Amino acid sequence: MSYTALYRKFRPDCFEDVKGQDHIVTTLKNQILADRIGHAYLLCGTRGTGKTTIAKLFAKAVNCEHPKEDGSPCNLCQSCRAVQAGASMNVIEIDAASNNGVDNIREIREEVQYSPTEGRFKVYIIDEVHMLSIGAFNALLKTLEEPPSYVIFILATTEAHKIPITILSRCQRYDFKRISIQTITERLMELMKIEQINVEEKAIRYIAKAADGSFRDALSLLDQCLAFYMNQDLTYDKVLEVLGAVDTEVFSKLLRKIIADDTLGCIRQLEELVMSGRELGQFTIDFTWYMRNLLLVQTAEQVEEILDVSTDNRIALQEEAKMIAPEVLMRYIRIFSELTSQIKYSSQKRVLIEIALIKLTKPMMEQSYDAVLHRLSILEKKLEEGVLVSAKQAVQEKEDNSVESEQEMPKEKEFAKAAPQEVQQAVNVMPEVIQEIGQPMANYLKKAHFQAGGENRLLVVLTDDITERLLNTQEKREQLGTLLSQKIGKEIQVDIKLICKEDETKNIFLTAQKNIGIEIQEE
Repeated sequence: MSYTALYRKFRPDCFEDVKGQDHIVTTLKNQILADRIGHAYLLCGTRGTGKTTIAKLFAKAVNCEHPKEDGSPCNLCQSCRAVQAGASMNVIEIDAASNNGVDNIREIREEVQYSPTEGRFKVYIIDEVHMLSIGAFNALLKTLEEPPSYVIFILATTEAHKIPITILSRCQRYDFKRISIQTITERLMELMKIEQINVEEKAIRYIAKAADGSFRDALSLLDQCLAFYMNQDLTYDKVLEVLGAVDTEVFSKLLRKIIADDTLGCIRQLEELVMSGRELGQFTIDFTWYMRNLLLVQTAEQVEEILDVSTDNRIALQEEAKMIAPEVLMRYIRIFSELTSQIKYSSQKRVLIEIALIKLTKPMMEQSYDAVLHRLSILEKKLEEGVLVSAKQAVQEKEDNSVESEQEMPKEKEFAKAAPQEVQQAVNVMPEVIQEIGQPMANYLKKAHFQAGGENRLLVVLTDDITERLLNTQEKREQLGTLLSQKIGKEIQVDIKLICKEDETKNIFLTAQKNIGIEIQEE
């Protein structure tokens, strides 16, 4: 016997098996019990939410020979079995996507003139009715408004806005809700017990989430996972592997790298996802939802009722919510929402994601309003927590160092006085001192001539009177003397002299020789 897909095998046979559409099921059962059956119904809703299933159940129930007390079909009588097998002459299914012309509707108008050979009602189920042409809709109007008493029209569509208002006004409209993750999870767990397959509830829950409110999609995804791991227990990791999905742990790591402005770390995280074969389009959608959950944690109270996540994941979200400002998180969501639409038809998905990650970690590269706000918030944070505190600490450290210097460091006068030959050593290290002393003194000293001036004295000779006035202060002489003393380990005193005329150089040197008592060599 050939294999039957799960969504076909477990299609509901009675109203009790229909999950997540109680408001519609209750109304239809009450109509059947009270014999207040309408002539035209419009079933609207997204894919896989039970429109066709309920249409067939309703068609079985109105013709059932022995209906149950709650209005459900018995599934035992000849009429129920014929509908179940698709062989009933009273239930006609039409696919409007391929039968959307005027001629197709004219055939229906001719057929409705004949009463059913058995049973009470002739039921026409027109699927994807929004695909009918304008001419076909016009041809359907009169029959839909005043059909024979034994005819019921059930129109099903995923795009009700495309149906003319003249058709809508002639039908009882029922809007199908997306089925909740909890409802899908519970039903799938029941079915897996029937199939005697061991599955992790966490794995089933992820499949239910990926189905996006469609029970048929959930069954198809589950079928796919079971086929890949034939005769094996179905675990959460295996589901992620088959669906190319990403665990929330990866989202958490990635977000923390983004918050830390770790661009390279984000790119490496993306590289791991690519190499593990994850589907990048689904990754962008899931990461956007992850950040959406974070924003809800920050802004909403009693978030447990809104978020459909485990307790462990909720605790992790609450921790991360404290690490990022709401306006910054909204910017992240905006960038990834735009990316989701861009990446759908792109052949360079990875490049687009990398650009988005760079935008998140480098807001200065983006010129949007929220990017500027993000940059301002970073500056404010640095001022509040970094720069101002550091400056205060620097002042305190400077004061502490000053006290320690006074207490521990030897003072300049504690150096032994330099001998004449040691003064000459100071002359030799002057090029090093000039490099270390900083501006503007370095420029002044580059114009000077240095000579040993006797015991512990170094003579700085200048020919520019302006430079001499700027350099010949007690503070600068002491600064230069301190550096020289530290260089050679002996006390050095600095004298600064101005020579206005070149021919006076010799007289000054001779005077210095007489006063100090050493020989001065002319250059």
